[in-house]
Amino acid sequence: MATFFMFGKYSVASLNAVSAERTEAVASLVRELRGELKAMYAMLGVHDVILILDMPDLEQAMQASVALTRLTGICFTTAPAVEVERFDELVKGI
Repeated sequence: MATFFMFGKYSVASLNAVSAERTEAVASLVRELRGELKAMYAMLGVHDVILILDMPDLEQAMQASVALTRLTGICFTTAPAVEVERFDELVKGI
């Protein structure tokens, strides 16, 4: 599984639809796409919401990004993440 951060920005319509039911629908959709929702945070500043997902691969993460936008109306920017320890190994000796 690969880790992805999804940075979301609410529209007025998506903000008006905030609910515990929608939050559960997000988690359910991620599971349907063979992923795991590790965390979800509401934010202040540039991003309104951040999701941390483990997904099988890049293609599944892309599907999740589009499917979650369709479900919630939230516009997402999705980025892969690598743990710092793994990053250290990857760049060692370059």
